Amino acid sequence: MEVILMERIEKLGQMGDVVKVKPGFARNFLLPQGKALRATEANKAQFELQRAQLETVNLEKRSEAEAVAAKMTDVSIILVRQAGDAGQLYGSVNARDISDTLTADGYTVDRSQVRQEIPIKNLGLHAVLVSLHPEVSVTITVNVARSADEALIQSETGRALLSQAEEEARADAEALEAEAKADEAIMEQAEAVFDNEGLTPEAAPEPSADDAEAGDETDEVKSDA
Repeated sequence: MEVILMERIEKLGQMGDVVKVKPGFARNFLLPQGKALRATEANKAQFELQRAQLETVNLEKRSEAEAVAAKMTDVSIILVRQAGDAGQLYGSVNARDISDTLTADGYTVDRSQVRQEIPIKNLGLHAVLVSLHPEVSVTITVNVARSADEALIQSETGRALLSQAEEEARADAEALEAEAKADEAIMEQAEAVFDNEGLTPEAAPEPSADDAEAGDETDEVKSDA
């Protein structure tokens, strides 16, 4: 099905473009949400008559979205959830949870504007994209923790706060990784020293003709003896 885009649609085109899409996508998403019109001759003519006005409205909305995006830069929201020792949530955090929290914090964001492919199912800091306008997006941080205090610690450390046993296991793993990297650095440094000082092992020189004759004479003396 051919449609006329009424706004920029990612991976499809810009406002005014006539594109071909699957009928189901058009009927279930583009057409009912006013993001596109059927590409009939009448609609094409009507769009051209309104193009200047539509572009003006789009610019105004984009400017408003850019102003909101500037305020939302570096925004971090906290969602408190129950979780196991390993950090896995008893449930999940979805787009509605994020949009509701943003709205409560003073940012009017609809669930459909939260670009989240799968729900969050673990404690920690998660980067989530929020589309404020077809041409304006901003990335926020969703801090999922067991409590506000743990959220603060996670914000300072930049990682999920797990149980004591899990933290110790993670610390041991990080220590082993650091030790392995240190050993690798020492080996690289040693190889560099050998290369710079010409200390790499050299192949033994091949015997000359004189050395070969001397060897033959020695063998003859031994046989005479």
